[in-house]
Amino acid sequence: MVLKPEPTVPSHSVHSVLRVLEAVSKYGGGVTDLQIARETGLPAGYLTPLLSMLRREGYVQQIADGAYVIGDSLLLLLGSGAARQRAVEAKLRETLTELRDSVGAAVYISRYIDGEIKVTQVADGPHTPAVHEWVDFRSTGHASAIGKCLLVQLDQNGRRDHLARHKIARFTSRTITSERLLFSRLDSQPPTVPVLDLQEYAVGTVCAAVPLTAGAATGCLALSLPVEHAHRLRSAADTLNRGAAPVALSLTI
Repeated sequence: MVLKPEPTVPSHSVHSVLRVLEAVSKYGGGVTDLQIARETGLPAGYLTPLLSMLRREGYVQQIADGAYVIGDSLLLLLGSGAARQRAVEAKLRETLTELRDSVGAAVYISRYIDGEIKVTQVADGPHTPAVHEWVDFRSTGHASAIGKCLLVQLDQNGRRDHLARHKIARFTSRTITSERLLFSRLDSQPPTVPVLDLQEYAVGTVCAAVPLTAGAATGCLALSLPVEHAHRLRSAADTLNRGAAPVALSLTI
């Protein structure tokens, strides 16, 4: 099977989303899309789908005259203490579950924490099973879509440090075992193209991952599919990329 990744539709940046929410929050009585465009400097072609996403996620809502006001989801997330933490966790679970159902695949959030690859959230189900972790994900930076997507975001020294602690090993016949080849692939990875794992970590499974920008943390959003569904990987990765902004927003606010 030969499958080349294609550029996906760029997801909304968290920075742009936060600028829009800041503009909306300044006007308790509502603000028009034209005023939001003036204050944020975002073009209509970008702002319109962004506002649509924020409405869908409950961060903003439209009132009778079409103006935008802060939505219920954002009000909950702007609380404090334990109530806010519960609201953040609930919103993240809801967003991941919706994304799982949208892509028709198990979905993962992974972060690079203290020099280690850690899968922090998984949304799976009976019809969207998670990949069997037959080798600890911490040791699969060179082979898994998650690992490669995180390594792409590190500098050369960070990558070498990681591989010094987690030696490159062959998991399948497709696993890259040359550090030189791995670094070449990472350096040539376009930022708008999902990182793929075509049975490099586990025979029978294909995966895709996209960077997840939430503050200064290094993270990614990923999915896995049985190899018999590999023909859906491109379209699923495109949907995953579009779904990254709501997930990152849940982690950021």
